[in-house]
Amino acid sequence: MSLDKAKNLDEFMEGIWRQNPVFVMALGMCPTLAVTVSAINALSMGVATTFVLVCSCLLVSLLRKVVPKEVRIATYIVIIATFVTVVDYAIQAISLTLYEALGAFIQLIVVNCVILGRAEAHSSKVPPLPAMINAAGMGVGFTIGLLALGTVREIFGNGTLFGISLFGESFQPWVIMVLPPGGFFVLGGWLMFFAWWAKRKEGSKAVPAEGHQHA
Repeated sequence: MSLDKAKNLDEFMEGIWRQNPVFVMALGMCPTLAVTVSAINALSMGVATTFVLVCSCLLVSLLRKVVPKEVRIATYIVIIATFVTVVDYAIQAISLTLYEALGAFIQLIVVNCVILGRAEAHSSKVPPLPAMINAAGMGVGFTIGLLALGTVREIFGNGTLFGISLFGESFQPWVIMVLPPGGFFVLGGWLMFFAWWAKRKEGSKAVPAEGHQHA
């Protein structure tokens, strides 16, 4: 693998694993907990956020040498708001039911810390291609986080996945899963899992190192 391809892959994977917006940086918690009562809502919000993230980071990168430092944050917010408006109208045109399910959280993408943080900390300092790749990775990581919560909550809260029944009529839904406390319980469970996984990986790296020292 060439150096450029390896660097691009590293940029993309940053948001999926090392700095996952939901499970590592704990950003965008409002939509994460509010819209993940079903997998389709989670996927839709993730795709919408990814679109806004990639487009806004591309434009921020293109304008990075033009925008004065004194008004950069205001400029970034205007750029993000423009693409959020595009997404808002697009979702209305595609499905009013989905639009009503996501509610005000579509407009609140404007103030999502994941997007503004990427624009300020990364896209304003790098060329367009790395900015887009990094933004895409962050968007995919955010979508994975939403889907992880939405899938568990829908399966246990409704007995369905993407609206398809899994357990038949005899299944007794766990109503708490589609209520606000259910979002916190599932998020806590996933955070525990990733903390355990990270600790396990650190332990597996430490064992060969100790063995090498003894040898």
